[in-house]
Amino acid sequence: MKTLVRAKTKLGEVERIYRILHEWLKTAKLSPGEFISEIDLATRCGTSRTPVREACTRLMQDKWLARIPRKGFMVTPISVRDIIDMYEYRKLLECFSVEKVAQTATENQINELRVIVAPENSPTAVLPDILRANAEFHLRLSELAGNRRVTSQLNLTLDYVTRLDTICTQTVPGWIGHAEILRAIETHQPAQVRQAMKVHIDESRDKMVRLFSAGRES
Repeated sequence: MKTLVRAKTKLGEVERIYRILHEWLKTAKLSPGEFISEIDLATRCGTSRTPVREACTRLMQDKWLARIPRKGFMVTPISVRDIIDMYEYRKLLECFSVEKVAQTATENQINELRVIVAPENSPTAVLPDILRANAEFHLRLSELAGNRRVTSQLNLTLDYVTRLDTICTQTVPGWIGHAEILRAIETHQPAQVRQAMKVHIDESRDKMVRLFSAGRES
């Protein structure tokens, strides 16, 4: 019994550290290219090295971290090629999802989507609010489409997008909204909503590449 309790306690601690580190990575508190050691992370998280090591191993599987022999870990750097690949993959997932939603969305579901994106049009909204609304909108579309594998992959991809937005976008001007996507869902037009999502993601990709490239040159 005691062994089982210890095992559950260990798993709970690993999960706690994983969630902390994942949030730090997603919000760029741990920056791309940054070297981090198990000892430093253990101190910052108030734990021992073992749960840090196990949490970092999980994060390596999702490509957030890379192991550096005898040094610890490095936050995986970002390149323009990475950004392009990510947005192309995202386009595959999201065009599939939004087309299904346009065919099946109920009025209640459409109203829910309207509420989610409301911060985009609020003059008092701050960037973190808009980033949360953006991720929630895209993820909710995937959930409404009903394919759990697509939702799982999109959830991870949107975490990467949130990190890019946090790094590259410090103000809201130029934000690419979701009005055309929502309008096509409201009128149940699968072909139009697929095209609207494609344009939305292509424009988001191009904007992100410009911002990222400008940031590296400055």
